[in-house]
Amino acid sequence: MIETDFLVIGSGVAGLSYALKVAEFGRVTIITKKKIYKTNTALAQGGVAAVFSKTDSFENHVADTLAAGDGLCAEDVVRMVVENGPERIRELVDLGAQFNLNGDGKYDFSLGREGGHSQNRIIHARDLTGKEIEDVLVSSVEQHENITILENRVAVNLITYSTSVRSGLVRTQHENICCGAYVLDNNTGKVETVAAKVTLLATGGGSKVYLYTSNPDTATGDGIAMAYRAGATVANMEFVQFHPTCLFHPEAKNFLISEAVRGEGAYLIDETGNRFMGKYSPDLELACRDVVARAIDNELKKTGADSVFLDITHKDPDFVRERFPNIYAKCLTFGIDITKQPIPIVPAAHYMCGGVATDLNGHTDIQSLYAVGETACTGLHGANRLASNSLLEALVYAHNAAQSSLKEFEKAAKKSTVDLEPWDETNTLDGDEAIMVTHNWDEIRRLMWNYVGIVRSDKRLHRAQRRIEMIQHEIEEYYWDFKITADLIELRNIAVVAELIIKSALMRKESRGLHYNLWYPEKDDANYLMSTLVRKTF
Repeated sequence: MIETDFLVIGSGVAGLSYALKVAEFGRVTIITKKKIYKTNTALAQGGVAAVFSKTDSFENHVADTLAAGDGLCAEDVVRMVVENGPERIRELVDLGAQFNLNGDGKYDFSLGREGGHSQNRIIHARDLTGKEIEDVLVSSVEQHENITILENRVAVNLITYSTSVRSGLVRTQHENICCGAYVLDNNTGKVETVAAKVTLLATGGGSKVYLYTSNPDTATGDGIAMAYRAGATVANMEFVQFHPTCLFHPEAKNFLISEAVRGEGAYLIDETGNRFMGKYSPDLELACRDVVARAIDNELKKTGADSVFLDITHKDPDFVRERFPNIYAKCLTFGIDITKQPIPIVPAAHYMCGGVATDLNGHTDIQSLYAVGETACTGLHGANRLASNSLLEALVYAHNAAQSSLKEFEKAAKKSTVDLEPWDETNTLDGDEAIMVTHNWDEIRRLMWNYVGIVRSDKRLHRAQRRIEMIQHEIEEYYWDFKITADLIELRNIAVVAELIIKSALMRKESRGLHYNLWYPEKDDANYLMSTLVRKTF
């Protein structure tokens, strides 16, 4: 058994920020699936949205976020995140993060603009913002004496227990309490029992549930699936953001073309060279992501083309190379010089606005369990995320969760330790049907792309639901009969994520934000101006 005060599952900006803040008060153990720096955060190109311009204001940022969220944002959450954002950015700079500046001032940032924003407020480090933030945080946690990093570990399940209260002659369940997790050590194949007084889920999203995605292979919704299985409430899973501009090339697995490219004036054109966004939005290429993604999807279905194109060739070549060095270099490896040629692009699953429901401090409805970053549904994004609000949310909620969990840690420290059962693999066999994992993995991702993608219908959703139920039955049989592997854990989790997306999409009989249903093409404020909540029944 591994004992720790704070267990952090995930090593992106949310998990590492939290770890640094609580490490001053107790032992921290960070669990990460690959190397510590292999995260979604490290792939984030665009930047962090925050108010630093003299012409901008908190009210402007709040208004833009509410507009993008299409009626479902929690305004108190939006205001809290926006108002606390600048301080969290300053903390990053003080740690050593180097963002593009206008001059010599420490916080005199060169601010970009992206779709849905009325002002320039995107703080960036060229087109490698996420990597800059991740590198600074990784360096800090690696040097902290109270932080232990366990790489190549995959969390299997949360460990929870219930207390009970006697009222007269009746004994009733009082509350669920999380006290750690079972974790597969990929180096040895053994499952470790990790006991913790406070557990934080920061595993990112689950967009790998779709066939085409900008996310790395690790984005399998592990935190969402584990929390749901443990009994936590999950919210708004129908709202999956498809990024409009992923590089379309047979050798480019999941390379994103940042929204900042459109923010700097790039045009969306069809294969004949005509701009088409004027047919869909007065904001043209700077419309919100849901509008742009649906527009591209419609153009592709209408013309039968494989892709549309993002064209920035009308801008100064030196500016393009300086502003987007990573994108320029990557495209060049595929024979595309973006200063001379339009970039072939298609939409791809990118970001989940839903997740484990939390309060303003990132606390779930299971005691001692927190969720932050893309794993969580805080109420900030509503039905559609405003560009570059994700890193902002992660920083703010990591701070809030740290403050809140320290109070919970103090209470837990006074209580006796719970005896945890070790992982039991009695009567399980070594897996002999790896084809079950690979086949179902592929089938889930294809059915989600075809039936539960950018444009949906109840007929498609019911078809997907029937199939996912059959697949889950196969997975559970295999899970209980054979020794677990990382691939099996991830398959089990994406099946749960798929189930939650489908179930939530069927519950919403309207079209709003990222959820578009052909059978219900209009918004229905009278009946659906609320979050979609799902909780496992036992």
